[in-house]
Amino acid sequence: MQINALATVFFSVLLAELGDKTQLATMCFAAEGECSPLGVFLASAAALVFSSLLAVLVGSQINRFVPASYIKLAAGLGFVLIGLWVVRGAFKA
Repeated sequence: MQINALATVFFSVLLAELGDKTQLATMCFAAEGECSPLGVFLASAAALVFSSLLAVLVGSQINRFVPASYIKLAAGLGFVLIGLWVVRGAFKA
């Protein structure tokens, strides 16, 4: 495996996950104190690993039917639309 490709994946996922709702939910579970911090970490890490496994399995199969450039375009447009929706909601409030 190429180290540059792995580093790109690592840092892209890391930056995408920082401050997102998953991280905030994990922080809330840790703050509640019902589970140990280690337990919260292990459960959230396992969930991220499982969701990544699903993404890899689906992604490796979907490219047989849809070109990667279309998937990237759809993902980018989806993020832009969600961003516009959030901005619009902020101005409505």
